Amino acid sequence: MSSHKTCDGVRRRDFLKAGALGGTGLSLANYLQLTQAGEVKQGKAKSVIFISLGGGPTHMDTFDLKPEAPDEYRGEFKPTQTNVPGVEFSEHLPKMAKCADKFTILRGVSHTLVAHNLGTLYMNTGNRPLPSLQYPGFGAVTAKELETPNDIPPFVAVPTTAQVGGYLGVRYAALQTNATPKANTPFAVRGMSLGRGLTVESVERRQQLLNDVDSVFKGFESDSDLVTGLDEFSKQAYNMISSPRARNAFDISKESPNVAKQFGETGFGVSCLLATRLVEAGVRFVTVSLGGWDTHQDNFNKLKTTNLPQLDEGLAGLFSVLAQKGLLESTAVMVTGEFGRTPKINARVGRDHWPRAMFVLMGGGGMKGGQVLGKSDEKGMGPANEPITPDQIGASLFYALGIDHHKEYHTNTGRPMMIVRNGEPIEQLFS
Repeated sequence: MSSHKTCDGVRRRDFLKAGALGGTGLSLANYLQLTQAGEVKQGKAKSVIFISLGGGPTHMDTFDLKPEAPDEYRGEFKPTQTNVPGVEFSEHLPKMAKCADKFTILRGVSHTLVAHNLGTLYMNTGNRPLPSLQYPGFGAVTAKELETPNDIPPFVAVPTTAQVGGYLGVRYAALQTNATPKANTPFAVRGMSLGRGLTVESVERRQQLLNDVDSVFKGFESDSDLVTGLDEFSKQAYNMISSPRARNAFDISKESPNVAKQFGETGFGVSCLLATRLVEAGVRFVTVSLGGWDTHQDNFNKLKTTNLPQLDEGLAGLFSVLAQKGLLESTAVMVTGEFGRTPKINARVGRDHWPRAMFVLMGGGGMKGGQVLGKSDEKGMGPANEPITPDQIGASLFYALGIDHHKEYHTNTGRPMMIVRNGEPIEQLFS
């Protein structure tokens, strides 16, 4: 998977919609009543696979086509019927159309942050960014809240992620592979694979020597969050490098050919294969990145020749294999970019930044499949009814994991912060 650069947006506007569940017509009071009555069932997720579509994918040419809109809006792609009656996707997502019963499409998701970095922060934390505070990403909160075996990393990014430890500290940051796996090839993560003739025994001898040296300096860094976090990383790295289970989880060459072929051979597809192996081994949170969605020009050619075929094969393989392995009920999947793109096609046959309407895909982990929640207007300009917000999506993801998004943390300055400050879970995802 090659890296991709995006342009830099400049306009920022504030938007806050509190007290309603986007697209459901329920107030917070209604929702809490339903929850108390047992009509909203908490999710069953033990792990998450988070797919980041960097650059901002167009909703109009993927999961929210507008075939009846004027030419300058609808574009050149035709809709195709999915295996869910009445639900259509782009013609260039035929494999996803065949497994649409396994996930929910959220349409009419809306915010107002048009800059790539700000939109990314919002969609990766469930909290609108603040200049004075760095929120922890979904993966960092999950790593803190859910217990993970000592020899397995709780949070892995393939190859990198925008999600950080934030005010929780570096100890909850992701183990980044910094490389993309290749089909039929053992995948070595730097710091985990032994390489260069090193054996586990030689590493153990070196670790003992380091422990002896470290004991001399104990106490000097006791007040340092950074040093504490790095110490946690050191322990985790040692546990993983000496763990056959961890090394086996990263070795995609050990996957059965019948499973591997369902993901194809693109970097994104093989990364999705790796993600399934990691959650199967006990990793709590895995991010997989697929960039290249900042299509200000030549939008349709880029999508139909590169982006959509990769996305279609990789995501369809992910949902199908999770289901085949019996992991879909225990693995929540979320797919999102930082925003959508302009419904009206520009002079360069492209689409520009458009946070007022976008899609998010969610499934697994006890969330219902085979449905569309929310709706955009007839030209895809914005929500047709109440918007679904990133805050509600974040609250829903934590609800699927059994994590109370109202839980209060404290920053290193003692400032109290809820995990998700605004928004409640989307009831129809779980009922």
